[in-house]
Amino acid sequence: MADKYAFFDMGETGADAVARAFANQIAYCNASGAPVTGRVCAALGALVASDEPGELLGRVRGWQGAPLADALPLRIAGGIHSLHLSGAEPSLAQLYAGNGGIDDVAIVAGAIRRHEAALLPWLDGPPQTNEAGRSANFIAAMLWLADKGLPQRFQCLEIGSSAGINLMLARYRYDLAGVEVGPSPGAMHFTPEWQGNPPPAHPIEIVSARGCDVAPVDLTDPAQALRLKAYIWPEHTIRFERMEAAIAEAAKSPPDITPINAADFVEAELARAQEPGVTRVLMHSIVWQYVPPGQQDRVTAAMEAAGARATPERPLAWIALEANRTLHRHELVVRYWPGGGEGTLLARAHPHGANVDWLV
Repeated sequence: MADKYAFFDMGETGADAVARAFANQIAYCNASGAPVTGRVCAALGALVASDEPGELLGRVRGWQGAPLADALPLRIAGGIHSLHLSGAEPSLAQLYAGNGGIDDVAIVAGAIRRHEAALLPWLDGPPQTNEAGRSANFIAAMLWLADKGLPQRFQCLEIGSSAGINLMLARYRYDLAGVEVGPSPGAMHFTPEWQGNPPPAHPIEIVSARGCDVAPVDLTDPAQALRLKAYIWPEHTIRFERMEAAIAEAAKSPPDITPINAADFVEAELARAQEPGVTRVLMHSIVWQYVPPGQQDRVTAAMEAAGARATPERPLAWIALEANRTLHRHELVVRYWPGGGEGTLLARAHPHGANVDWLV
């Protein structure tokens, strides 16, 4: 397996692409402080490369889509993790404890053989990687937009909302290099490690937040919540704490999520009347790669058409925290109208909200 991850053509298909997707995922996990997840992916990659029989491995070997864009290794790793979290496969405990001197491949192979029927559905959709820490990036971007003169009241629209954890961003408390936003103490409190100047300080307000997902997750359903937890890498314990806090918040008042694709949602929302004195914002994080190219084109066209109609009283903004697959970093980029609609790189940020390198 490769020692370094290097993003290749996201649309590449075939057996070689499957092998490279596993190699990249293993290296990425190891570079991201997730050695246990790296070991699980390495065991899965070894089984895929072997002659181990089974329907699950057969589907992976003959994957019809693009394995990197589809996050194929993490689909199966999520399923394996769910077996551990639910206690359905006790043999996995020593692997998730990080124990040495064990046969990772044999353990994972046994888990697959015993639970193949339960694991097969995990191949049917991409990982749901909802993470509340990303909301700090959205808030920082809104502070910057307010500093540009846009109304400080925001109507938030999110695509790829998953369980809607980031739709609850108005319930959280943020300390962004000393700039504090949100209720105190807040359902969660985020203080990312900050580099660069602090964001501008403004009394912003989230007036509404709606989102969409092709397969929304209901945090109040224990089975669906377990599925979401399974996609969290076990090394990232703080993310499990945040997930429990999000579950508690959703039980009080669930986030507003529509089961619809990104393009249909954006087109419909932009067609609605916009309240004067409110900045309408499209936002998303680590989701654009999962949006089919045709839908990406429709979202972009709809935003640019709406941007052309935007006025100072009814402005439009687009906040995206997505991977730059050339630099291998996640970037916070903002466009707004009126104002030209040119993209501004505000920050490079950790995908789970641990740190922000503010660039403006």
